[in-house]
Amino acid sequence: MSSSLEHKRIVIAGGSGFLGVSLAHHLADRGASVVILSRNVPKAVGPWRHRSWDGRTLGPWRDELNEATGLVNLAGRSVGCIKTPDHRDEILRSRVESTRVLGEALRSIDSPPPVWVQMSTAHIYGDPPKAICTEESALGYGLAPFVARAWEEAFRASVLPSQRGVVLRTSFVVGRNRGAGGGALDTLGLLARVGLGGKVGTGTQGMSWIHEVDMNRLFERGLMNSAMQGTYIASAPHPVSQVEFMRELRRAVGMPLGLPTFSWMVRIGARLLLRTDPELALYGRYVISKRLREEGFKFQLPQLREALQDLLDCSASGVPSGSPRVT
Repeated sequence: MSSSLEHKRIVIAGGSGFLGVSLAHHLADRGASVVILSRNVPKAVGPWRHRSWDGRTLGPWRDELNEATGLVNLAGRSVGCIKTPDHRDEILRSRVESTRVLGEALRSIDSPPPVWVQMSTAHIYGDPPKAICTEESALGYGLAPFVARAWEEAFRASVLPSQRGVVLRTSFVVGRNRGAGGGALDTLGLLARVGLGGKVGTGTQGMSWIHEVDMNRLFERGLMNSAMQGTYIASAPHPVSQVEFMRELRRAVGMPLGLPTFSWMVRIGARLLLRTDPELALYGRYVISKRLREEGFKFQLPQLREALQDLLDCSASGVPSGSPRVT
């Protein structure tokens, strides 16, 4: 990194969930003063201050941005839901409106942060069955790509001309539960443990992923490396198929059996049992960052087996699943 985070103030908008809490711990461990903006107080307890916001209107929370070192925006309703018309509307509005109001806040203070790191999604490329997408690839078609484009357009309209802007098109983040949930890995890990972690549908759909350690390092790099600017894919360099991902997940949790799930079963079970969108399991994408490779970024956990073992394998360390290890 080009400089230290010691005594620097970082504001994380929408930071009360799994990824925000993980990032807040990472930044605080490196000496930063972290402020989380969210509607509700984070369930987890940690080394940060919380300021309430609604993600839509200006309020006293904007004072936290004045003279801050950097802003990270993660705000947006979870896509892990049944896509009713109301949910589709909220998924879009929660991203676009929160980004716009951050832009309004930056224009209302005397000393805005010099850098804004904006989360986006690798789902912007759609669900091509075989193509490997980079930052240069064509964007996809459908709800998720439409939302992602609107999200990034809102960012481009909101970031200040004087600010360095970084967009991270994020893939599936695998990480630990620090009191705010463990993301989709919690659900997939449970399915694997009970023998249901086999092939889903064709099993060939892409699963692009990144370990939380490397995700947090990319956020930190975006905040502190002045050479980093523009749009990047935030994903490990070795995406895998769904069937391979679940094979490695079963290995990590010690379950040799993985029953397959046919597409029709997913379409019924996802809605009735998991209350989520079946397309999240039936479709996927393979993405790799060309820009990070060219800029020499080195992933600490580039291989899926080692990444899952670090998070879930209890046999070698005796550490309970989901518990942080001392390294």
